[in-house]
Amino acid sequence: MIGKLTGKLDAIGPDTLILDVGGVGYEVTCSSRTLSQLPGIGEVVSLAIDTHVREDAIRLYGFSTEHERSWFRALQSVQGVGARVAIAVLGTLSPSDLSNAVALQDKATVARSPGVGPKVAQRIVSELKDKMPALSPAFGPAGSGGGGEQPIKIPEGMAAQEAVSALTNLGYAHGQAAAAVASAAKAIDGTPKTEELIRLGLKELAQ
Repeated sequence: MIGKLTGKLDAIGPDTLILDVGGVGYEVTCSSRTLSQLPGIGEVVSLAIDTHVREDAIRLYGFSTEHERSWFRALQSVQGVGARVAIAVLGTLSPSDLSNAVALQDKATVARSPGVGPKVAQRIVSELKDKMPALSPAFGPAGSGGGGEQPIKIPEGMAAQEAVSALTNLGYAHGQAAAAVASAAKAIDGTPKTEELIRLGLKELAQ
């Protein structure tokens, strides 16, 4: 199975590219977002690859980051979501935007993707909620921090407490959630809202 390809960009199509690796041209399907971020023809490109093998074809899907590929795989675990829909979602929403939509159960944002109706969008935000921590690059086992660390002080206010609760409900360790919310609160001028703290907290956890 092919997991990664590095080669010269030979051609770009509406939803595919040709990557020349040692004289062999690989046709790779990519999201519109990934295609828009490519360098010029002839430049070296490295893509994380997800290989789909069927009786009549072998199809390669390419991603600019491992994180994006993880979301591609997770999306296909949702009933009614195949590779085409998953690529469409990632072409519309970045992994960060998708994380926010799932955390906030914002099906309207997901439904902006081509081919995604309200019912499928609802399933995406509902079924991926429990998989969020594993999809975060910074995620580690609960309690994995070093010993002797001082507990994180959660900012005062109901909004902060609700934000920490929301992140822990997604599966993040309490210490991770509290640290992320505390950092988010410092970046907000004035009185923070729960939604703002969740959005910025998820961004902190994804770094």
